[in-house]
Formats: sequence, C-alpha cells, structure tokens
Amino acid sequence: MSQSAIERESMEYDVVIVGGGPAGLAAAIRIKQWAAGNGAEIGVCVLEKGSEIGAHILSGAVMDPIALNELLPDWQERGAPLRSPVTEDRFLFLTATGAVAPPHALLPACFHNDGCHVVSLANVVRWLGQQAEALGVEIFPGFAAAEILYDAQGAVRGVATGNLGVGKDGAPTDNFQPGVELLGKYTLFAEGARGHLGKQLLARFNLMEGRDPQTWGIGIKEVWQIDPALHRQGLVIHTAGYPLDNATYGGGWMYHFEDGQVSLGLVVGLGYENPYLEPFQEFQRWKAHPQVARFLQGGKRVAYGARAINASGWQSVPKLVFPGGALIGCDAGFLNAPRIKGSHAAIKSGMLAAEAVAPAVAAGRAHDELAEYPAAYERSWLHDELYRARNFKPWLDKGLRLGAVMFSIDQLLFRGKAPWTLRRRKADHEKLRPAAQCRPIEYPRPDGRITFDKLSSVYLSNTNHEENQPAHLTLKDPAMPVAVNLPKYAGPEARYCPAGVYEYVKDEAGGDRFQINFQNCVHCKTCDIKDPMQNIVWVVPEGGGGPNYPNM
Repeated sequence: MSQSAIERESMEYDVVIVGGGPAGLAAAIRIKQWAAGNGAEIGVCVLEKGSEIGAHILSGAVMDPIALNELLPDWQERGAPLRSPVTEDRFLFLTATGAVAPPHALLPACFHNDGCHVVSLANVVRWLGQQAEALGVEIFPGFAAAEILYDAQGAVRGVATGNLGVGKDGAPTDNFQPGVELLGKYTLFAEGARGHLGKQLLARFNLMEGRDPQTWGIGIKEVWQIDPALHRQGLVIHTAGYPLDNATYGGGWMYHFEDGQVSLGLVVGLGYENPYLEPFQEFQRWKAHPQVARFLQGGKRVAYGARAINASGWQSVPKLVFPGGALIGCDAGFLNAPRIKGSHAAIKSGMLAAEAVAPAVAAGRAHDELAEYPAAYERSWLHDELYRARNFKPWLDKGLRLGAVMFSIDQLLFRGKAPWTLRRRKADHEKLRPAAQCRPIEYPRPDGRITFDKLSSVYLSNTNHEENQPAHLTLKDPAMPVAVNLPKYAGPEARYCPAGVYEYVKDEAGGDRFQINFQNCVHCKTCDIKDPMQNIVWVVPEGGGGPNYPNM
C-alpha cells in the first residue's frame, strides 16, 4: 500500500522530538524551561518507539552529572536515581590469565571517574520523562517515527509514525491503523546511535561532507545479582586487552551499583577485520577471565542486552542542522570514547539545541536552519571535551599497545591539545577481510553458570515483536547474503548479531538459504553498520516492539 493512498491524521506542535532518550528529553525540558522563563507558550512532543520511556535504553553506565547539574540543578532533591557515587577506580590490562594495573595517578584524566555515579541509564531516562511531563511535554511511547516529512522547499516539516496492523505480506489486516503525522516548526532527531531517520538526513543534506567516516562499537551488557560479600557499591572497573587481540579495538567494564547488583559488559569495535570474530562470544570469554569471574561466582544473571555505540569522536561529528531541524545526542555522535560516556554529552547537546530552537519559535521562525545551535556547540565545554579526546580512537586503530602509549602522551603531555589531528578514511564495513585470509576462531561451549548462549540471553532482554508484520530487517538484494557474504566472508551476519537474528540454513535441495528471525532483534543496529556490502537496512518495526529493559 502506497503512503500516498493512506489518509493520515496530523497533529501540530512547535517542536517535534524523535526519541525519548537523554538527549530528546533534555531538549524537551530545556525548551519548556526557556518558555516559562520568557512568558512564551511552546508546544513540544516526544515520540518514543519503545513500549515506555526507558524500554530501549542501554548503557554501561557511569554518568558524569555535569550536564544534569545545568539542566536540573536540584536533581538530588527531585529524587533522580543517581544513588551510587563512584568510590574506587580500577583499570586493568588483561592477559589470558592475569592482569596488570597501572598506577591510578599515571592514568590520563579522562579515565578518572571522580564525582561520577554508577547508574541505570534506563531508570535515569524514566525519571527525566517524569520531569518533562510535569512541565507540559507530551510524550507518546510506543509510536515509532518511520518517515520524514518535507515541505515543497525540501525543509523538514515533521515525521509520520508507522502504520499499525500491516501483515507480513504488506497488506493491511483487520487491525490496520494508519500512521499519524506529527508536524512541527522544527524537528529534533534524538534516535540514538545509527538512527534510522538520522542516517537518511546525513545522506539527503550531505551532513558528513568534510568529516571522517563514522565508526562504531557494539556494547554487550548483562546485569548480575552477586554475592553480597563480593559487592563493592561504587567500584568501577575498566579493562583493556584480553580477549581481544592487539589489532581489535574494545574493552570491558564492571560497575557495582545499588541493591547488590553489577553492570558488566564488553565493547567490541566494529572495525574488526576477521569475519570469524563473534562479539557475543568474546564477551563470554571476557566473563570467564579470573579477574571478572571471581565477582560472579554464586551470582545470578538478571538482564541482557546489546546496543551499537557511536565511537567516532570529534572528527566525525556531522553538520548538526538542516532546514527544519537538527541532530542531537548519539544521532550526531556525541560520545566521548575514552571515557565510555555519552549520557552527559547527549543531555548537553539537547540543551544546546533547545536554547536555539525555543527563541526561534518565539520569534515566529520555522523550517529554517538553526545556526545558533552549532555555534553554541563550538563554544561549549562539550566541544572542548570531544576535541581533547579526538585522537583516542585513531591511535587505538593502530593497535592497543602503540595506541595506549601514544594516547597517554597525547593526554599527559599535551592535555589533549597536541598539534596534530589523526584522521580515518575507512568505514567499519570496509575493513572486513575475506574469510580465506583469516583464521577461524574456536569458542568454548557455555557453562551455564558464567557463560551462556545467545537465545537464553535474548530471553532476558524481554524482546517481543508482533510476528504478523513485515520484517524490519530488510535486504536491498535478497540474493546477496548467499551469493557474496557466505562464500567470501563465511556468513558474518550470524556472528556479528548478538541476538541470533541471522542464520544460514539448508533448504530442501541442500542449498543455502538466508533466514532472518526478526522477532529476536534487540535493536542494536550492528547489522546495519557492519554488513560488508551494506545490504542490510534496519527500519523501524511497529511501535512498542523490541526489547523491554527494566534496569539497563
């Protein structure tokens, strides 16, 4: 059914925000704060594809409250769920069986977490949603923005939510409901890393011109309830090295937060070369390391999830504005990779965009470029922080050992302002080597105590999709997986996906068939990023589908 044949209702707001994460909610709150302080009425709505605010939020997370202090200075009195101040930092370089801990005083300042808090970002976002609603922001959970709407001049005029009740064959069912158009004077896109609509905007408005290609990692995370005798609330551990080889970017974390729980996970850079590498299995190997497993003995795994992170840095931040809107948060790549922190940056970027859009609306402007936003970013502490960290990922791309030494010199000697800026030329999907040039990796079987399989892990993510709907994991060329990816790259889709979505199975004639189990998808976006032929395109499913993270 063509969109032009569907009659849709429309709702008009001054500002439409796509995404109910820290960036989108911070923007909504700041717009309302500005309006209240300036005697203006500004209508704001937030669309969130998850079943509720926070349902799709996954992060480590150690949170720097610098931006929250600016947005809501009385956040402690308001009951914000930041209840575990960091009490101890440990950084470990892991070998296969041991670890080396450099003196804390010799670590660059970006690796220190003084004044930060271990949090569940999903719960912080739920709290931010309450603050936004109290100010009059209209929040619509369970509604996925599926289409960008443009006016006759090509400016963004809003978005449309996806149709509901469409069957697998693309035909409407008895439960069919057309999507709704949300129209605004300005639209802010805060979808998180590799946003479905954000990717379209980058291409349509050529927002990456003059920038380095964006680069990514996949973060795979679990929450455990551990033995109280082993729990150290406020303890923060970061690791580098094992199980990843010297050429593969990544690192692990374990954060002890309240109620006897720990957050742990592994980030694997998606620029890895060996198609036999499997991030999920690397995470299992990491958990089995003595320095990690000792905390998990006698514990119980209670949650699992995965999400791509935009680890590009300062060189890859796109042009932030276009006629009718702006990119904020991880849609624009505002993450400090060496700090493994993005929530403070997301909040700050949302505030900067809000402080541009609110006066523009009050002045009667609409659908133009908010030049005040990128100008404010250039003057902000966020820009300075990302600039100082700009050489981290390029140095690490040259190998862990050399990268660690050179980045330490960059930070300790030059305080991040070295007279050089390293560049990157290749996107992550271009780096995968043919399987014939690589060595297969044999991973141990899960033990069911510390290490587990994918399907039992996905079960803990509470992932659910209505089965009778078109698959939201689409192929530009359905023949390409079997024709190219299987013979050339040994079918990497089955390995880079952390949720068992992709399989190569034998058909009745004994040939290979590519199968997509979209119901398992945890919306991490790794396939959209890493597919070597860029043949997989992730689009939004029906609103409310996907994971339902309770405490991630």
